[in-house]
Amino acid sequence: MDLQAFKQHIIPVQARLFRLAQMFLRNREEAEDVTQNVLLKLWTNRQKLESYQSVEALAVQMTRNECLDRIKSHGRKKMAYDFDMTEVKANQVSPYKEVENADNASLIEKLIGELPEQQKLILHLRDVEEYSFEEIEKVTGLSTANIRVILSRARQRLRENYLKDNDYEPGY
Repeated sequence: MDLQAFKQHIIPVQARLFRLAQMFLRNREEAEDVTQNVLLKLWTNRQKLESYQSVEALAVQMTRNECLDRIKSHGRKKMAYDFDMTEVKANQVSPYKEVENADNASLIEKLIGELPEQQKLILHLRDVEEYSFEEIEKVTGLSTANIRVILSRARQRLRENYLKDNDYEPGY
């Protein structure tokens, strides 16, 4: 793979890799480091990349593995999900609604952070990065049926925990 092909196939994926790393690490600098390391490894091994069916899937897998290695090496607990509130603020809602939305976003962030790593990854790839099931299959090595089941269970768990957390019943 020459420089032109690398720019055409790898560089457009850079933003996705960064967002994935930031989801896992919740630290902008570390996410940038991981993304840079993955791009460097891809460039170093560019002659072997043509043997892979999907270089993007390889890059996502490398990013995921490097993030998990960093989490293990730092002895961190599960990372919280990085939730972006810019869309909520752009709608110019009332201050009360803004506080409610911020609370809901914090709760969703916490609940996603409590998901098992596999559910968190698949949920992120499908609902945030908008990968197709076939692309997720290439990244994870799981069948489309397994991906659908894991995604369904992740969404169901989020829904149940969200409702349980928001369902206040006074104890009279």
